[in-house]
Amino acid sequence: MNRMPPQVRQRGRQRRQRGFSLIELLVVISIILIILFFAVPKMTSIQANARETGAISTMKTIYASQVQYQSTFNKFAATMTQLGPPAGTGGTEGPDAAGLISGTLAAGESSGYIFTLTATPTGYTVSAVPKVFGTTGRRTFFLDQTGVIRQNWGQEPATVTSPEAGAAK
Repeated sequence: MNRMPPQVRQRGRQRRQRGFSLIELLVVISIILIILFFAVPKMTSIQANARETGAISTMKTIYASQVQYQSTFNKFAATMTQLGPPAGTGGTEGPDAAGLISGTLAAGESSGYIFTLTATPTGYTVSAVPKVFGTTGRRTFFLDQTGVIRQNWGQEPATVTSPEAGAAK
């Protein structure tokens, strides 16, 4: 038979009902850490896929802007700033700033990628490389006036001989 007075038994029950034990907290923390262990790598991969998809979309935008620039000025733009908005407020659009892409893209950055436009004797090339390879992207991209987007699964920039990623048309 239990010989403890009822007040002591009541205090013992109250003490146990007040909160979680250290073991219970450690079990919950362990479960959370296990979930994070599996979720974080997937999340990083999903984010990289989204940025790569954004980079391909941006390449399509650059291609469409180059087609429009060429039809307006009878030549391809040689720099991203020629496709971008006029400097300052109230500037007029023209061959030096056609206003076909955003100012951020005209500066060469979008979707975690750095875009470089280069004039060639027959047209232009666009290169897209991740700002931080492996984090903001795992592929590099290439585009020229043919409208074919090419990709390279590695740090080396994609070239005209790289496999196709899709068409910008």
